[in-house]
Parts: sequence; C-alpha cells; structure tokens
Amino acid sequence: MNIKYKSEENVIVDDNKKIKVKELFKDKIENNKKIIACISNNEVKSLDYEVKNNDKVELLGIYSKDGRRIYIRGLLYIMSKAFNELYPEALLSVNYQLSNSMYCEVDNMNVTEEMIHNVDKKMREIVSKDLEIRKVEMTKEEAEEFYEKEKTLRGILQLDNKEKEGVSLYFCEDYYNYFYGVMPISTSYINIFEITKYYNGFLLRYPNKNNWDALEEFKERKKVLKTLEEYESIHEVLEVDTIYKLNKKIREGKGKDLILLAEALHEKKISDIADNIIKKQGVKVVLIAGPSSSGKTTFAKRLGIQLRLNGLKPVTISVDNYFVERKDTPLDENGKYNFECLEAIDLDLFNDHLTRLLNGEEVQTPIFDFKTGTKSFTGEKMKLEKDQILVIEGIHCLNDKLTSSIPKEQKYKIYISALTVLNIDYYNRISTTDTRLIRRMVRDSKYRGYNALHTLQIWDSVNSGEEKYIFPFQEEADSMFNTSLIYELCVLRKYAMTLLKEITNNNQEYIEAKRLYEFLKYFEEIDEEYIPRNSLLREFIGDSIFEEEN
Repeated sequence: MNIKYKSEENVIVDDNKKIKVKELFKDKIENNKKIIACISNNEVKSLDYEVKNNDKVELLGIYSKDGRRIYIRGLLYIMSKAFNELYPEALLSVNYQLSNSMYCEVDNMNVTEEMIHNVDKKMREIVSKDLEIRKVEMTKEEAEEFYEKEKTLRGILQLDNKEKEGVSLYFCEDYYNYFYGVMPISTSYINIFEITKYYNGFLLRYPNKNNWDALEEFKERKKVLKTLEEYESIHEVLEVDTIYKLNKKIREGKGKDLILLAEALHEKKISDIADNIIKKQGVKVVLIAGPSSSGKTTFAKRLGIQLRLNGLKPVTISVDNYFVERKDTPLDENGKYNFECLEAIDLDLFNDHLTRLLNGEEVQTPIFDFKTGTKSFTGEKMKLEKDQILVIEGIHCLNDKLTSSIPKEQKYKIYISALTVLNIDYYNRISTTDTRLIRRMVRDSKYRGYNALHTLQIWDSVNSGEEKYIFPFQEEADSMFNTSLIYELCVLRKYAMTLLKEITNNNQEYIEAKRLYEFLKYFEEIDEEYIPRNSLLREFIGDSIFEEEN
C-alpha cells in the first residue's frame, strides 16, 4: 500500500508567489510523517519543492520504492551526523545491505558497545529536535572554494563529474554531507530504526518494506557477509573501493590492469569452487541458483571447464523441461499462472529421472512445449557415464525440495549474484539490485529485442520472485560466487544510458530511468578491448566465446 494524494487537476499558482509542496498540502503532511516526498511531473522531488504553474503533484509515502530509499538515505544522514558530533575523527563507511540493515564500519576506531549506545542516543536526540535538512547547491567554482576552505572529501566526486553542472550538499545545522538523491526535509521523519554492534562494525536497521510500523527480527546472512568481505578486502588492496578512486585509476591509464585483475579474481574463485566440489567426495549433482542477470550461464560454462580439468565431464539437464501440464499449473494471487513457484515443476518425474540417472540407468527426457503447455517425449535419451557429473541451473536449485530424492552428500549447491562492493563514496552505497538491473537492460536490448521501458516494467515482478524463491535459501549454499566486476559499470554505462534516454517523461518508469541515468553519469568510460571473451560481462554486452557453442 502507498499513501497517495493527488491534485485533482493541474496546480494553479501565482507566478509571483512561491509556494512549496509542504505548504500546498500542509494539513495532510503535518498529520502524517509517512509522507516523505512527492512526485511532480513524473520526477521525485523534496517536500521543499517549489510548485510551478500547471504542475501535477502526488505525495509519496515511505511504503513506495522511492519513499523507502529516501527514508534509508535520511537514516544514514542522521547516523553520520551523530558520529560527526561524538567522534569527529571517525572514518565511517557504509559497506553493504544485510536483511533490512546497512552494515557499517569505522576504519580507524574500535567499535564498542559504548560507542553504539552513545550514537544511538545522539541519533534519537537529533530526530526528536525535528531539525531541518536543507539542500545547498553551488557552482563548480563556489564548490572549489568550499572544498579548499573546509578540507573535506564529502561529495568531492561531484567536482570531477564533467556532466554535472554544479555541486550539491545537504546541511543540517552546521553539519553537511553529500547523499545521492532526494532527502527528507527534517530529521523527525526517521522515527523507526535500531543501531547494534555486529562483528567488527555495526548494523543500522530499518523496517521491512512490507511493514513500516516495527522492526522485524534480524536474519543472519553469515555466508553472504563473508563473500562480501572477501571481495571488499581485495578491492582495498587494489585501492579501489569508491567511484572516485575507480575513475582516478582509469584517468591515470590503469583501466587495463583493473580489468585483468578483476577477471583473474573470477578465474581463481571458479577454480577454487571446482576444487571444493572434487574435495567433497561423492558429489553427483552441482546445483546453481542466483537472481536475474547474475551471469549464471557464463558461470556454469566456466565452472564446467574447471571441472573438466579435474577429470569430470559436466552434463546439463534443464528444469524447464519438467514443468507440470498447463492445466495443473498453480495460480498466483491475481489468478495468473505462477511458473516460478516450486509446485509448477513435476517434482515426481524430475526426481525419478535424477535417481535413475545417478544409478547409471538410461532415461527418456521430456521436451516441454511452452505454447501448448504440455510435455512430450521425442525419443531423446540420456545416460550418465562414470566420469560425468550433472549440472543443474534454476531458480529453486538451493531448495532441497527440488531434488528431494538425492542425498545431501551427493549435492553441491552454489549461489551466485552480483554482490556489489564498490560504493559511490563512503556514505552512498551502490545497490546490488541496480547493477543487475543495468545488466539486464543491456542484455534484453541486445539479445531479446526488449527496450529499457519493458525491462523496467517487469523488474518489480522479477524481484518478487527472487525474494520468495531464491534469497531465503542463500545460506544453504556450499559455495557463493560474487559475479560483480569492479569495472563493469564503466562499460555498461554507454549501452544503458543510450537505452534510458529513450524513456520519456510521459512514462511512469521515467522516475527510475532518470535515477539510473544520472547515477551512470558518475562513471568514466573504460576501453572494452581488454575484456576477455570468456568474461561474465560478455554475457550482457556480447562477443562471448560461449555464444559460439549455442
């Protein structure tokens, strides 16, 4: 549910009299702190936005996707202000998202329970004071003087952005910082949160998107955290953990080294996973799962090569050929066929075939016709030789119910995703979901004939399926593989920006398109010449060596 108030017709205002959204809808806003921003003419705006003649205004609640982003942004701002007041020397970094939380660290201080208690108290004090958060915009010349005087790096990456005319910072009392995107107009909007010590850092927790009235129980994601930390430590060795540093390396002519090192890391990790499969003696089935645009196809191919080096020949079996008959397909809450749920698969037949294959028997495999919604047996047969291993890729592969007939010791489960560890700066993280969305947008255009508008229209539905059927089983994986490449957005940039420019202000998806377009402006372009043809990125931009096998 989203709170919506719309002007019934275009707003008519006196051109000589400036009026802000918070004044235009004063009663509604003052009585409801869940209204956090607005949409004007298909763009997200602050409640401080000055309404113009014939503007169409819609109030935006925290229940919406954009409202949620603004709430989290405001929470991070208040946290950073609290740290600045209590521990001004602290080198604070917002690292990644974990189960409705942001995991943060202080690089130059030991995070203690006392520190967290003090920061929590200060944050609640800042919220209770209902302090104004105001946006200050400067020209590049004014900003250069400001940064010279203040000796700060907060938001300095804006100065190097050739496509950005000015520099903006958010001020609250005498504290300032840069945050990418619209901010709440005051601290009092951020009223539900929790800050707790966690490993070497702390968690800044906020409500689940489906329930903004309370905090849910934190769900541990130890394997995901370990994978993220592993990649982050490597990027720290490369001295590239923010866009500012990444762009600096590219401008210094070190783009080739970044590509080669990132690709070498992938190759090493894939090799390690293959070795682990061999070490876990008795593995007969390798199961691969991951959200959309993780690079599952290329990963499976490259893993197969490493398995062959270890004396095992991978053989694939497609779960897509084991759907139940169309008449037996479950329906979703809207009465439409739910092809993503586990019950949409003929589990009895699938497990029968797996068992027989692993026993050395020959089976006649089905072909599923998606047009007619029926399986047919065309005489295609399959038998597993002693030096062969089954590789299965699919949305439910981490769920043991998919392969219930196979003993756990014979299965090796792999979770892959583009777990982004590169940040805009130390306070603004890059969303893993955004990286996958940009990947998918480029691939949809190149290989599937879909424009960016179509990709954006279906993305929420794609995410919903991932949240139901993939993410809850992440920790069941024997190995996790992070498919992100530190340089990839420097490559995807030109493809995605061209596609996003086609989405006009007349489309509802313009809000998201503009956000992504402005975000991609921050990246320097990088020469594609040195990207290997077996790179996971080639799955999206083309010229993959594996395309020749299809």
